Amino acid sequence: MRRPIIAGNWKMNKTPAEAAALVKELVPAVQNANCDVVVCVPAVCFSAVLEAAKGSNIRLGAQNMHFAKNGAFTGELSADMLSASGVTYVIIGHSERRQYFGETDKTVNLRTRAAVAAGITPIVCVGELKDERESGYTNAIVEYQTRMALTGLTQEEIKNVVIAYEPVWAIGTGLTATDEQANETIGVIRKAIEQSWGKEVADAVRIQYGGSMNPANVKGLMSQPEIDGGLIGGASLKAPDFTAVVMFDR
Repeated sequence: MRRPIIAGNWKMNKTPAEAAALVKELVPAVQNANCDVVVCVPAVCFSAVLEAAKGSNIRLGAQNMHFAKNGAFTGELSADMLSASGVTYVIIGHSERRQYFGETDKTVNLRTRAAVAAGITPIVCVGELKDERESGYTNAIVEYQTRMALTGLTQEEIKNVVIAYEPVWAIGTGLTATDEQANETIGVIRKAIEQSWGKEVADAVRIQYGGSMNPANVKGLMSQPEIDGGLIGGASLKAPDFTAVVMFDR
């Protein structure tokens, strides 16, 4: 059985003080969660969140990282910097990073490999645009993105990677793939991993749904056999909403 993982992606929200207050509210609310709980916060909030979450089951995640160990990359953070700051998870290849900051399947792969080498668990995002789904290219796109992201990793390393399927058309729009659509596409991703790295690896990899999961739809999505958790956007910014997703009745 794969252990579910619920990760909040706060995006560009919360000051350090606001972040600490939110985490302090979450700590008692999610302490008995039957899943891994991660909050991926702005870098300026790392210290405040780490302190607020001390001794709890909440793990600290980052929203991005560079693939180089150091160098002339103004504004970037390396895996070693994240690790030294207490970060244990990092989102890689989010659609907003691809859309606004020019990330490609190649740089997603480099970042994924750098995170794994540093002992940080990558949450690798894959997913299609609305017109791509309507044109029937969803399966081909997520298969390609998944294989590209994991290229160069060993079978054992891939087992510890988290994949987040995020249909781009469902992010921040209020639209959500149906439970069956999400399950089917995540099944396609898992099958692609099986074809390239074997069934044992595919069965071990946790694959989240990342398109507007919230308290109203979490139970239906999480009842699907292929879905192992969620990468939560807007619902992660309010303690009651995120708690409801983390603690939904299984």
